[in-house]
Amino acid sequence: MKVAVIGAGPAGTRAVETLLAHGISPVWLEESADGGGRIYQRPPAPLARDHRTLYGFEAKRAAALHSAFDAARSRADWRPQTLVWHIRPSTRQLHTVSQGQQAVVDYHAAILCTGAMDRVIPIPGWTHPGVTSLGAAQIALKSQGCAIGQRPVFLGSGPLLWLVAYQYAKAGAPPAAVLDTTPFATKLAATPGLLRGGATFAKGLFYITWLRAHGIPIAEGVSPIAIDGAEDGVTALRWRDAAGREHRTECDALGLGWGLRPEAQLADLAGIPFRFDAVQHNWIPERDLAGRTPVAHHYLAGDGAGIGGAEMAELAGRRAALAVLQNARTPIDTAAAAALDRKLAAGQKFRVALERAFPFPAKLAASLPDDTILCRCEGLRAADIRATAMVDYHAGVAPELNRAKAFSRAGMGRCQGRLCGAATAEVLAAALGQPVEAIGRLRGQPPVKPIPIAAA
Repeated sequence: MKVAVIGAGPAGTRAVETLLAHGISPVWLEESADGGGRIYQRPPAPLARDHRTLYGFEAKRAAALHSAFDAARSRADWRPQTLVWHIRPSTRQLHTVSQGQQAVVDYHAAILCTGAMDRVIPIPGWTHPGVTSLGAAQIALKSQGCAIGQRPVFLGSGPLLWLVAYQYAKAGAPPAAVLDTTPFATKLAATPGLLRGGATFAKGLFYITWLRAHGIPIAEGVSPIAIDGAEDGVTALRWRDAAGREHRTECDALGLGWGLRPEAQLADLAGIPFRFDAVQHNWIPERDLAGRTPVAHHYLAGDGAGIGGAEMAELAGRRAALAVLQNARTPIDTAAAAALDRKLAAGQKFRVALERAFPFPAKLAASLPDDTILCRCEGLRAADIRATAMVDYHAGVAPELNRAKAFSRAGMGRCQGRLCGAATAEVLAAALGQPVEAIGRLRGQPPVKPIPIAAA
């Protein structure tokens, strides 16, 4: 049986490790040059640093994953710097490109461990140089040992906001401010559920307490107004506090992020159905606890199947590999599989509490000023999206997101809506007076990411 594993983060690494332990050497495809995923990304050799410096509390887990990855890649058909840009479930083929060369990979079963990316809300001025996502700010620090600025502001909500701020302060680039759009009362109400997270919850409290103790300005329940800047970069962020008072914080860079969204384009192309998860406020591909999907021979694991975090991704990777083996009638340790199921179920309960503590601020996205650029690839503003909902229905109104895409070109650029899609959906839904789940989602199209014309 030929198994393909896409992704070498926590989920992909543990899936491959499990398959190898049962005598199956999979084809292992990874877009980057190394393993670890974004969460445990390793810097190039000349910039190598010890795990404690790079990953803090996660050093032991990162070291264990890197060790497993190093042991597994020599035994698998390891293909780094390989983008899987299309999948054909009917013929069970993956289309890839690596260093400009295209190839087709046949498979009997595929485990998609495609990870996640930042969920960003555009705000006026977000196209100024120096504005990045929180994930990009973290990658710059981990992989290149550099900061996005000497005095950055971090704006958004969710665990990553506090983690990145802490990492920057520890690295010698203390933030000018950490601004959380979630009110403190919302987080307080979710505390009973967060206590299920044990050490994970304790680490989050530590980051916040440490930042406060070291004099980092912090505000909760804020509302961003605009980013000031010029052609040479960001100069300040204007925002309102919970009481409605306006502030202006000078900075030389800005990191934005409101949680994560699954990188699920390949799952979409594989024909896997999606459902709207009201708690995560995300469209996620359907799968069972073991990672099986309604499309036979296709499995999902990790954040690409719904946001759960690195620890849950490792468990899900193991479980998906066991599901592949079970379906192939290969003997497995059923007690171990059941134990994984229990841990995954418990992790889902904690995730519900986490999402309630840091909900996606849909109203902030829906109420963006008309002149805010939503789709930076196509230069579209919020007013352009609202206009698609104002046309007479019979003349061509956009009752759902893909129709609005056809009218306006939203999501037709290089990112294919991965960056602007969440906010665009909120703007359109509000204009139509519909819940966001009622207007659908942007459908995936190959190639899932830009590829060289010569390789097409």
